[in-house]
Amino acid sequence: MINVDAAPFAFTFDPAATALVVIDMQRDFIEPGGFGETLGNDISHMQRAIAPTARLLALFRANGWPVIHTRETHAADLSDCPPAKRERGSPALRIGDTGPMGRILIRGAPGAEIISECAPVTGEIVIDKPGKGAFYATDLSAVLQGLGVRSLVFAGVTTEVCVQTTMREANDRGYECLLIEEATESYFPEFKAATLEMIRAQGGIVGWTTPLATFEQSVKRQPEQA
Repeated sequence: MINVDAAPFAFTFDPAATALVVIDMQRDFIEPGGFGETLGNDISHMQRAIAPTARLLALFRANGWPVIHTRETHAADLSDCPPAKRERGSPALRIGDTGPMGRILIRGAPGAEIISECAPVTGEIVIDKPGKGAFYATDLSAVLQGLGVRSLVFAGVTTEVCVQTTMREANDRGYECLLIEEATESYFPEFKAATLEMIRAQGGIVGWTTPLATFEQSVKRQPEQA
């Protein structure tokens, strides 16, 4: 077992029953010309999560622990994108429209792909999800059960939407969830801060949070903790 100094209290996990879930580190959300920018957002906030997420991926890969990536994507005919989602707000471009990186959030389009710095490697699982939560209309539950996972470490974007939604879904299914603070971001820093507080409120009602360096040091000490 590995013990991590986390908030609101220590997070303990079994490396043999733990997976990293990296949420939606896609070009459409992070790079110039993508969907996030068409909504009028400052994408520089999102880019702060790239290097920490890459470090977290490297740590899991070095230890041979499972990694799962998610992509928020839709079918080319938008049959899995309800009007209630597509027609919200007044962006310059909507889901399915053609932008600088192809059709926005459509499976197979360049913009829907995961950024190169955090791209999956051979053997890592990629879940395409049509909703904000990664359990909705996907086989994520079956994947986790097949891996024998009981604890999940989270990274990705955005903190208050797809990351938090998936953590809440996981919590309802009995998983212990830890969010790495620097490896997640929002277009709105105040939303990220509020979400971190919500996750660890009331004795960790959704889960735990911890800085990346703290998690790294805890993993480094694992032989002493075994």
